[in-house]
Amino acid sequence: MGLLWVINGLKRTKVLSKTSEFIERGKWIIPKLILLTFFLSMFVTNDITLLIIVPLTLTLSLPHKDWIVILEALSANAGSALTPFGNPQNLFLYWHYRITPLSFVQTIAPFSLLFLVLFLIAAIMLRERTSAAIPSKNSEPLQAGVWFYGGMFFLILLGIFHWLPLWIIVLVPIYALFFDREVLQVDYGLIALFLLFFIMTNNFMHLLSIPLERPKIVFLYSIGLSQIISNVPSAILLAKFTPHWPALLWGVNAGGFGSLFGSLANLIAWRIYVRNQKNRDTLPFTLLFLFAGFLALGIAIGWYFLLY
Repeated sequence: MGLLWVINGLKRTKVLSKTSEFIERGKWIIPKLILLTFFLSMFVTNDITLLIIVPLTLTLSLPHKDWIVILEALSANAGSALTPFGNPQNLFLYWHYRITPLSFVQTIAPFSLLFLVLFLIAAIMLRERTSAAIPSKNSEPLQAGVWFYGGMFFLILLGIFHWLPLWIIVLVPIYALFFDREVLQVDYGLIALFLLFFIMTNNFMHLLSIPLERPKIVFLYSIGLSQIISNVPSAILLAKFTPHWPALLWGVNAGGFGSLFGSLANLIAWRIYVRNQKNRDTLPFTLLFLFAGFLALGIAIGWYFLLY
Protein backbone atom coordinates (compact mmCIF):
# COMPACT_ATOMS: atom_id res chain seq x y z
CA MET A 1 0.00 0.00 0.00
CA GLY A 2 2.90 2.30 0.79
CA LEU A 3 4.43 1.65 -2.62
CA LEU A 4 1.12 2.37 -4.35
CA TRP A 5 0.83 5.70 -2.51
CA VAL A 6 4.38 6.76 -3.37
CA ILE A 7 4.16 5.71 -7.02
CA ASN A 8 0.86 7.56 -7.34
CA GLY A 9 2.62 10.60 -5.89
CA LEU A 10 5.47 10.29 -8.39
CA LYS A 11 2.95 10.07 -11.22
CA ARG A 12 1.20 13.21 -9.95
CA THR A 13 4.48 15.15 -9.76
CA LYS A 14 5.19 14.23 -13.43
CA VAL A 15 8.40 12.33 -12.63
CA LEU A 16 7.29 9.19 -14.45
CA SER A 17 6.07 11.11 -17.50
CA LYS A 18 9.40 12.95 -17.60
CA THR A 19 11.21 9.61 -17.44
CA SER A 20 9.31 8.35 -20.49
CA GLU A 21 9.85 11.50 -22.58
CA PHE A 22 13.41 10.62 -23.57
CA ILE A 23 12.25 7.64 -25.63
CA GLU A 24 10.45 9.99 -28.02
CA ARG A 25 13.71 11.48 -29.24
CA GLY A 26 15.96 10.07 -31.94
CA LYS A 27 16.02 6.56 -33.37
CA TRP A 28 15.80 3.06 -31.93
CA ILE A 29 12.50 3.93 -30.27
CA ILE A 30 11.24 0.34 -30.02
CA PRO A 31 14.38 -1.03 -28.26
CA LYS A 32 14.27 1.98 -25.92
CA LEU A 33 10.64 1.20 -25.09
CA ILE A 34 11.55 -2.38 -24.21
CA LEU A 35 14.56 -1.32 -22.12
CA LEU A 36 12.51 1.29 -20.27
CA THR A 37 9.76 -1.24 -19.59
CA PHE A 38 12.23 -3.83 -18.31
CA PHE A 39 14.14 -1.55 -15.94
CA LEU A 40 11.17 0.54 -14.77
CA SER A 41 9.27 -2.61 -13.79
CA MET A 42 12.13 -3.55 -11.47
CA PHE A 43 11.24 -0.58 -9.26
CA VAL A 44 7.59 0.42 -9.79
CA THR A 45 6.16 -3.09 -10.45
CA ASN A 46 5.18 -4.66 -13.77
CA ASP A 47 1.53 -3.62 -13.52
CA ILE A 48 2.16 0.09 -12.98
CA THR A 49 4.90 0.13 -15.62
CA LEU A 50 2.46 -1.16 -18.25
CA LEU A 51 -0.18 1.37 -17.17
CA ILE A 52 2.40 4.04 -18.08
CA ILE A 53 4.19 2.56 -21.10
CA VAL A 54 1.41 0.92 -23.13
CA PRO A 55 -0.77 4.07 -23.48
CA LEU A 56 2.38 6.01 -24.42
CA THR A 57 3.26 3.42 -27.06
CA LEU A 58 -0.18 3.65 -28.64
CA THR A 59 0.23 7.42 -29.15
CA LEU A 60 3.43 7.00 -31.17
CA SER A 61 3.56 6.61 -34.94
CA LEU A 62 5.22 3.22 -34.99
CA PRO A 63 4.72 0.04 -37.02
CA HIS A 64 3.97 -3.32 -35.39
CA LYS A 65 2.22 -1.86 -32.34
CA ASP A 66 0.67 -5.22 -31.58
CA TRP A 67 4.09 -6.86 -31.29
CA ILE A 68 5.50 -3.91 -29.34
CA VAL A 69 2.74 -4.11 -26.71
CA ILE A 70 3.23 -7.87 -26.40
CA LEU A 71 6.99 -7.44 -25.96
CA GLU A 72 6.35 -4.75 -23.36
CA ALA A 73 4.09 -7.09 -21.38
CA LEU A 74 6.66 -9.88 -21.51
CA SER A 75 9.52 -7.49 -20.66
CA ALA A 76 7.61 -6.14 -17.66
CA ASN A 77 7.19 -9.68 -16.33
CA ALA A 78 10.87 -10.50 -16.91
CA GLY A 79 12.22 -7.23 -15.48
CA SER A 80 10.01 -7.20 -12.40
CA ALA A 81 11.23 -10.71 -11.54
CA LEU A 82 14.73 -9.39 -10.78
CA THR A 83 13.90 -7.48 -7.57
CA PRO A 84 11.98 -8.42 -4.41
CA PHE A 85 9.63 -5.45 -4.91
CA GLY A 86 9.16 -5.76 -8.69
CA ASN A 87 5.90 -7.68 -8.38
CA PRO A 88 3.60 -8.93 -5.58
CA GLN A 89 4.64 -12.59 -5.72
CA ASN A 90 8.30 -11.65 -5.30
CA LEU A 91 7.50 -9.41 -2.34
CA PHE A 92 5.55 -12.21 -0.69
CA LEU A 93 8.21 -14.87 -1.25
CA TYR A 94 10.98 -12.52 -0.11
CA TRP A 95 9.31 -11.94 3.25
CA HIS A 96 7.83 -15.42 3.68
CA TYR A 97 11.17 -17.23 3.29
CA ARG A 98 13.30 -14.40 4.76
CA ILE A 99 15.54 -14.39 1.69
CA THR A 100 18.60 -12.14 1.65
CA PRO A 101 18.66 -9.54 -1.17
CA LEU A 102 21.85 -10.98 -2.70
CA SER A 103 20.52 -14.56 -2.72
CA PHE A 104 17.27 -13.39 -4.26
CA VAL A 105 18.91 -11.53 -7.15
CA GLN A 106 21.51 -14.24 -7.79
CA THR A 107 18.81 -16.91 -8.00
CA ILE A 108 16.52 -15.16 -10.49
CA ALA A 109 19.11 -13.18 -12.50
CA PRO A 110 19.65 -15.91 -15.16
CA PHE A 111 15.90 -15.86 -15.85
CA SER A 112 15.59 -12.08 -16.22
CA LEU A 113 18.83 -11.48 -18.11
CA LEU A 114 18.15 -14.18 -20.71
CA PHE A 115 14.82 -12.63 -21.58
CA LEU A 116 16.27 -9.12 -21.59
CA VAL A 117 18.62 -10.25 -24.36
CA LEU A 118 15.91 -12.13 -26.28
CA PHE A 119 13.37 -9.29 -26.11
CA LEU A 120 15.99 -6.73 -27.15
CA ILE A 121 16.86 -8.85 -30.19
CA ALA A 122 13.15 -9.04 -31.06
CA ALA A 123 12.81 -5.27 -30.59
CA ILE A 124 15.76 -4.58 -32.88
CA MET A 125 14.19 -6.81 -35.53
CA LEU A 126 11.02 -4.69 -35.24
CA ARG A 127 12.98 -1.43 -35.43
CA GLU A 128 11.21 1.17 -37.52
CA ARG A 129 12.66 1.59 -41.00
CA THR A 130 12.34 5.37 -40.78
CA SER A 131 12.25 7.75 -37.85
CA ALA A 132 8.77 7.79 -36.36
CA ALA A 133 6.75 10.96 -36.54
CA ILE A 134 6.31 11.78 -32.89
CA PRO A 135 3.36 13.98 -31.94
CA SER A 136 4.51 17.23 -30.36
CA LYS A 137 3.87 17.61 -26.66
CA ASN A 138 4.20 20.47 -24.25
CA SER A 139 6.62 19.36 -21.56
CA GLU A 140 5.05 19.77 -18.14
CA PRO A 141 7.17 21.01 -15.22
CA LEU A 142 7.69 18.89 -12.14
CA GLN A 143 5.06 19.45 -9.47
CA ALA A 144 5.39 20.05 -5.74
CA GLY A 145 6.21 17.04 -3.60
CA VAL A 146 8.67 15.45 -6.01
CA TRP A 147 11.51 15.36 -3.46
CA PHE A 148 9.27 13.99 -0.71
CA TYR A 149 7.86 11.13 -2.81
CA GLY A 150 11.28 10.36 -4.29
CA GLY A 151 12.80 10.24 -0.81
CA MET A 152 9.96 8.10 0.56
CA PHE A 153 10.33 5.66 -2.33
CA PHE A 154 13.99 5.23 -1.36
CA LEU A 155 13.15 4.84 2.35
CA ILE A 156 10.44 2.24 1.66
CA LEU A 157 12.94 0.24 -0.40
CA LEU A 158 15.30 0.32 2.59
CA GLY A 159 12.41 -0.95 4.71
CA ILE A 160 11.75 -3.81 2.30
CA PHE A 161 15.44 -4.74 2.53
CA HIS A 162 15.14 -4.83 6.36
CA TRP A 163 17.44 -1.81 6.75
CA LEU A 164 14.72 0.46 8.17
CA PRO A 165 11.51 -0.28 10.10
CA LEU A 166 8.46 -0.47 7.82
CA TRP A 167 6.49 1.95 10.00
CA ILE A 168 8.35 4.69 8.06
CA ILE A 169 5.48 4.31 5.55
CA VAL A 170 3.14 6.28 7.87
CA LEU A 171 4.94 9.47 6.81
CA VAL A 172 3.21 9.24 3.42
CA PRO A 173 -0.43 9.49 4.60
CA ILE A 174 0.57 12.15 7.14
CA TYR A 175 2.08 14.28 4.38
CA ALA A 176 -0.84 13.54 2.07
CA LEU A 177 -3.47 14.59 4.62
CA PHE A 178 -1.93 18.06 4.84
CA PHE A 179 -0.69 18.66 1.28
CA ASP A 180 -1.94 16.13 -1.28
CA ARG A 181 -4.95 14.03 -0.27
CA GLU A 182 -5.58 12.77 -3.81
CA VAL A 183 -2.39 10.71 -3.65
CA LEU A 184 -4.22 8.33 -1.29
CA GLN A 185 -6.69 7.45 -4.06
CA VAL A 186 -5.14 4.15 -5.16
CA ASP A 187 -6.56 0.75 -6.07
CA TYR A 188 -7.48 -0.53 -2.60
CA GLY A 189 -9.40 -3.34 -4.27
CA LEU A 190 -6.07 -4.77 -5.42
CA ILE A 191 -4.79 -4.68 -1.83
CA ALA A 192 -8.00 -6.28 -0.54
CA LEU A 193 -7.67 -9.01 -3.17
CA PHE A 194 -4.08 -9.64 -2.09
CA LEU A 195 -5.22 -9.99 1.55
CA LEU A 196 -8.01 -12.30 0.42
CA PHE A 197 -5.41 -14.59 -1.13
CA PHE A 198 -3.81 -15.00 2.30
CA ILE A 199 -7.17 -15.95 3.83
CA MET A 200 -7.91 -18.39 1.02
CA THR A 201 -4.53 -20.08 1.23
CA ASN A 202 -4.84 -20.53 4.99
CA ASN A 203 -8.10 -22.37 4.34
CA PHE A 204 -6.58 -24.41 1.49
CA MET A 205 -3.71 -25.39 3.75
CA HIS A 206 -6.13 -27.35 5.95
CA LEU A 207 -7.87 -28.96 2.96
CA LEU A 208 -4.99 -29.88 0.67
CA SER A 209 -1.90 -31.98 1.04
CA ILE A 210 0.39 -31.49 -1.95
CA PRO A 211 3.64 -33.50 -2.10
CA LEU A 212 6.18 -30.85 -3.14
CA GLU A 213 9.43 -32.39 -1.99
CA ARG A 214 11.43 -32.05 -5.22
CA PRO A 215 12.37 -28.63 -6.68
CA LYS A 216 11.44 -29.64 -10.24
CA ILE A 217 7.95 -30.63 -9.10
CA VAL A 218 7.60 -27.28 -7.30
CA PHE A 219 8.66 -25.49 -10.47
CA LEU A 220 6.18 -27.32 -12.69
CA TYR A 221 3.29 -27.07 -10.20
CA SER A 222 3.79 -23.31 -9.85
CA ILE A 223 3.81 -22.81 -13.62
CA GLY A 224 0.69 -24.90 -14.15
CA LEU A 225 -1.23 -23.29 -11.32
CA SER A 226 -0.22 -19.80 -12.49
CA GLN A 227 -1.87 -20.40 -15.86
CA ILE A 228 -5.20 -20.93 -14.09
CA ILE A 229 -5.30 -18.67 -11.03
CA SER A 230 -2.37 -16.27 -11.80
CA ASN A 231 1.10 -16.24 -10.31
CA VAL A 232 0.43 -14.19 -7.16
CA PRO A 233 -2.10 -16.56 -5.54
CA SER A 234 -0.04 -19.51 -6.81
CA ALA A 235 3.01 -18.23 -4.92
CA ILE A 236 1.00 -17.69 -1.74
CA LEU A 237 -0.63 -21.12 -1.92
CA LEU A 238 2.39 -23.26 -2.81
CA ALA A 239 4.70 -21.53 -0.32
CA LYS A 240 2.70 -23.30 2.40
CA PHE A 241 3.83 -26.69 1.10
CA THR A 242 7.49 -26.39 0.18
CA PRO A 243 10.84 -25.08 1.46
CA HIS A 244 12.25 -24.92 -2.11
CA TRP A 245 11.89 -21.19 -2.66
CA PRO A 246 14.30 -20.93 -5.66
CA ALA A 247 12.17 -23.35 -7.69
CA LEU A 248 8.99 -21.57 -6.59
CA LEU A 249 10.47 -18.16 -7.42
CA TRP A 250 11.40 -19.34 -10.89
CA GLY A 251 8.07 -21.07 -11.40
CA VAL A 252 5.74 -18.21 -10.51
CA ASN A 253 7.78 -15.71 -12.54
CA ALA A 254 7.96 -18.02 -15.54
CA GLY A 255 4.25 -18.67 -14.99
CA GLY A 256 3.62 -14.99 -15.69
CA PHE A 257 4.19 -15.91 -19.31
CA GLY A 258 1.71 -18.09 -21.18
CA SER A 259 -1.99 -17.40 -20.70
CA LEU A 260 -3.57 -14.01 -20.18
CA PHE A 261 -4.31 -15.12 -16.60
CA GLY A 262 -0.67 -15.97 -15.86
CA SER A 263 -0.06 -12.43 -14.63
CA LEU A 264 -2.20 -9.37 -13.99
CA ALA A 265 0.29 -7.48 -16.16
CA ASN A 266 -0.79 -9.57 -19.16
CA LEU A 267 -4.41 -8.60 -18.66
CA ILE A 268 -3.50 -4.93 -18.25
CA ALA A 269 -1.53 -4.78 -21.51
CA TRP A 270 -4.12 -6.82 -23.40
CA ARG A 271 -7.04 -4.73 -22.11
CA ILE A 272 -5.43 -1.36 -22.92
CA TYR A 273 -4.60 -2.46 -26.48
CA VAL A 274 -8.04 -3.99 -27.10
CA ARG A 275 -9.83 -0.88 -25.82
CA ASN A 276 -7.70 1.24 -28.13
CA GLN A 277 -8.76 -0.86 -31.13
CA LYS A 278 -12.44 0.02 -30.61
CA ASN A 279 -14.40 -1.73 -33.39
CA ARG A 280 -11.49 -3.68 -34.86
CA ASP A 281 -11.21 -7.46 -34.65
CA THR A 282 -9.08 -8.23 -31.58
CA LEU A 283 -8.92 -12.01 -32.06
CA PRO A 284 -5.66 -11.90 -34.11
CA PHE A 285 -3.99 -9.83 -31.38
CA THR A 286 -5.20 -12.22 -28.67
CA LEU A 287 -3.87 -15.23 -30.57
CA LEU A 288 -0.57 -13.44 -31.19
CA PHE A 289 -0.34 -12.57 -27.49
CA LEU A 290 -0.92 -16.20 -26.50
CA PHE A 291 1.57 -17.48 -29.08
CA ALA A 292 4.33 -15.16 -27.82
CA GLY A 293 3.47 -15.86 -24.18
CA PHE A 294 3.59 -19.64 -24.49
CA LEU A 295 6.75 -19.43 -26.60
CA ALA A 296 8.42 -17.44 -23.80
CA LEU A 297 7.07 -19.93 -21.25
CA GLY A 298 8.56 -22.84 -23.21
CA ILE A 299 11.94 -21.08 -23.31
CA ALA A 300 11.76 -20.42 -19.55
CA ILE A 301 11.03 -24.09 -18.82
CA GLY A 302 13.89 -25.25 -21.05
CA TRP A 303 16.27 -22.71 -19.49
CA TYR A 304 15.39 -23.86 -15.94
CA PHE A 305 15.96 -27.53 -16.69
CA LEU A 306 19.19 -26.68 -18.52
CA LEU A 307 20.52 -24.83 -15.47
CA TYR A 308 19.17 -27.12 -12.73
